[in-house]
Amino acid sequence: MAESQNTRNISIGGNVSGSSIVVGDGNVVGSQKQSESTADQPKRKLLILAANPKNTAQLRLDQEVRDISEGLKRAEHRDQFEIAQRWAVRPRDFQRAMLEELPQIVHFSGHGKGEAGLYFEDEVGEPKLVTGSALASLFKLFSLKAKIECVVLNGCYSQAQAAAIVQHVPYAIGMTQAVGDQAAIEFVVGFYDALGSGESVEFAFESGKVAMELNSTGYAEMPVLLVNEQNS
Repeated sequence: MAESQNTRNISIGGNVSGSSIVVGDGNVVGSQKQSESTADQPKRKLLILAANPKNTAQLRLDQEVRDISEGLKRAEHRDQFEIAQRWAVRPRDFQRAMLEELPQIVHFSGHGKGEAGLYFEDEVGEPKLVTGSALASLFKLFSLKAKIECVVLNGCYSQAQAAAIVQHVPYAIGMTQAVGDQAAIEFVVGFYDALGSGESVEFAFESGKVAMELNSTGYAEMPVLLVNEQNS
């Protein structure tokens, strides 16, 4: 039988997993078409490093990592992200994780000490400072191999380390002073929610600051975004 010109041809295929479905005359709809459009796009790997050594203020790192992960799982472009985690990180763990994961985004959660460095853990869980120059050397080594886009240092007084690292990556984010635990969490949730929605690093950074303000956490002027104009 000949089809009427007013007939709406609707074909649903593939594995529907929460993707939006657009219905229109003569359209093939469903998640299959959308998944095919993103299948060829390389995933962006986020490497999360957490360190909270003995005799340092206890941070809610588990909540921070959980909120980041859950936000990206709900994001519009969730299929474009992959998350790797390392806990109680020692300096050697950091280097090994970079070798194993080759991430595009590196996120550190923990403590900083200004010009002195960031606190990782030693063999028995005590604090071990890693200087900004040492961190810069690591990112210089991996800057081309891993195609690193952004480094987020979500720790107090981490601006100096971000300034050292940004010489070798397009973007680095640090904190100018001590930041409250909940404020730090709100910032990174706002940041990664925007990044997962396909926004730029610059927009995501501002989104993180707005999230701090909306939740009345204070500290909204503490995060700083450093840009390497040659690499961005």
